[in-house]
Amino acid sequence: MRTREDLINELAWLCGIVFDYWDIFGNKHITPISTKEAILRSMRLRIETPQEILEEIIKIYDRAWTSFIVPVKVISVNNQPLNLSVYIPLNEGDERNLILYCRIENEKGKRDDFKISRDSLHISEQKWINNQRYVKFDFNDGQYREIGYYSFYARCHGAYGEISGLSRIIITPDKCYIPPELEQNKRLWGISLNLYSVRSFRNWGCGDLNDLNEIAKWIWKLNGGFVAINPMHALLNKRPYDISPYSPVSRLYRNFIYLDIDSVPEVADSEDTQALMRTKTFKDKLKRLRDSDLIDYETVAAIKEKILRFAFEIFYEKHFKQDTRRGKSFDRYLSDEGDPLRSFCVFMALSRKNKSANWDTWLEEFHNSSGKATSEFMEANAKEILFYSYIQWLIDSDIKNISESCKRTSPLGLMFDLAIGSTGGGSDVWNYKDIFALGMNVGAPPDDFNPIGQDWGFPPLIPEIMKQTGYEFFIHTIKKTMKYAGALRIDHALGMFRLFWIPEGSLPSEGAYIVYPSEDLLRIIALESVRNKTLIVAEDLGTVGEHVHNKLRDFNMLSYKLLYFERNYPEFSFTPPEKYPQRALCAITTHDLATCNGFWAARDIEIKKKLGLFTNEEKYHRHQHDRIRDRELLLKALKEQGIIPEDYLLETPDSFSANDELCLGVYEFLARTPSMLVSVSMDDMLGIMNQQNLPGVIELYPCWRQKLPLNLEDIFEDNRFKILSTMFTNNGR
Repeated sequence: MRTREDLINELAWLCGIVFDYWDIFGNKHITPISTKEAILRSMRLRIETPQEILEEIIKIYDRAWTSFIVPVKVISVNNQPLNLSVYIPLNEGDERNLILYCRIENEKGKRDDFKISRDSLHISEQKWINNQRYVKFDFNDGQYREIGYYSFYARCHGAYGEISGLSRIIITPDKCYIPPELEQNKRLWGISLNLYSVRSFRNWGCGDLNDLNEIAKWIWKLNGGFVAINPMHALLNKRPYDISPYSPVSRLYRNFIYLDIDSVPEVADSEDTQALMRTKTFKDKLKRLRDSDLIDYETVAAIKEKILRFAFEIFYEKHFKQDTRRGKSFDRYLSDEGDPLRSFCVFMALSRKNKSANWDTWLEEFHNSSGKATSEFMEANAKEILFYSYIQWLIDSDIKNISESCKRTSPLGLMFDLAIGSTGGGSDVWNYKDIFALGMNVGAPPDDFNPIGQDWGFPPLIPEIMKQTGYEFFIHTIKKTMKYAGALRIDHALGMFRLFWIPEGSLPSEGAYIVYPSEDLLRIIALESVRNKTLIVAEDLGTVGEHVHNKLRDFNMLSYKLLYFERNYPEFSFTPPEKYPQRALCAITTHDLATCNGFWAARDIEIKKKLGLFTNEEKYHRHQHDRIRDRELLLKALKEQGIIPEDYLLETPDSFSANDELCLGVYEFLARTPSMLVSVSMDDMLGIMNQQNLPGVIELYPCWRQKLPLNLEDIFEDNRFKILSTMFTNNGR
């Protein structure tokens, strides 16, 4: 007789729960039965009794058979005509008179209606379920279709009368888009920066879209090919948990803190606004925000929202009501965005009403985004909801203008960043609750850089429910993020293959990996990449099998190569430039790792020591020893390339500190690689010691708050960047 644990294990296997994994230290971790049970519950499965578990197992085995047609089919454009299947309950002999009525409709509403008689239906399989015979029929309509999204409708008569079903068909290219210049072996360099960290004499204490526009124009003059920025997803802008660009309330919409308020036409037209901005109190506050070394998200957001509310009143009366040209542009935006925008703005309005942007703390009647109370609130607060739509329209318009300008003058333009998830209390989860595994958090197991592991604090998407909903939310997220992007960096791209789930209240070491439908997800990205002409950079860092890197490469997704990790393992010497792959973006570091200066000074190690992130002294001393070794190895690699002279020394071997010459030398090392892209960190070029984010630490370190040491206007005159540009030109970039 099978035990409960046997049944749990079978159900866990069917649901893609990985039973064990090897960590970076070579230790094998077995997934506890308690973790499997917690994950299964979060997937909405009933597992309280052995009978319930058995029923869930049977349901999975029979799911396709009892669904008539599968909810989604993702195929290559080169695998046509479409091979489709239907599963029909039939009594013996009924198939002789079977006629299948079908309709395939494209995104523009063009329909192909056809019927298929028994002679054209191939019986590929049969199965008996609860004493009923089910027959699987395969067929195709002989047509070849372009890439895109199609709806497939079918109906027929079976053992239970008329049966019908609707499915989504997604026809995709086999590879992502790569600009012709890069296909012809052109190699580019660009700058990467955290937009929020930018100082300027004119911004309001946080980098904004005007700053981004000026940075882009400056980089093009330096012959750079792209500007890569942090995710601009919508945030709450409140410390300590709600300022990370990688923990947004929504990945579908953007953070209004990046708006350049002075460029909003209605701001100049508002007497209330102009009067407020002339007051000494306002001017003093603005000066404090600009002069501060750390970003005060709450205050910046508060004053921008106050000004935007005044501006919206002008817009509402002069444009929205009067149906002016500007008002009509806003109407088109509302129409194009539809329900997703409306739902996001309802969430924002409810957050203000409830004084909390965590829907789980609201009155229970508002927990349902489509419930009666929410609908009544939406009707009663239509103007407030319109205000939040106005803000998103302003952001969308500005980004569109900047992006179009960039694409006219550079091969790539802007490189956007897609976070791996959104917060459990936020808009995405509130509006699409059924597809999220509530009670779970995404994270990472312990590794060399994060000895206690990471809990990123947001729920994962449930793979099976993603399929059942035709990947609707995933598609919408990809579409929104690629809009206006010349390139897109996908954070933690390994999450398309497997994600590390951690039960809430548990340690990261108690988590487990869950398998995702990677082929389908990669194909959807390829489709949107080709449609939007967007280059894809997949952040493929981490301990994974070579098959993952191969798969990403097969889809023309650029690998993400960090100098720190590119070694000749099992030795620790640095990989020479010529051995870097062509289809890659290479860089020294990321926001989560030490800057070039911080690496040489071991600042990251000392900060972790101070904050108690090393579990014992031995690990601390090992990291110190390894860093001394790595600095010496990097010097050796630079000398072998002739980038620095043989007698080049940095003080003493055990107390290195970086300088501009060395940092430039490391970037010249990367410039010599065949990789398509080299990304230069603004923080590196300005000699910043502290990294922007220290994973696993929230309140003890100024994560996501540190500004650049120089104003943008001074950076534009900084000779280091001119030297950098000349170096890249001399190395064929």
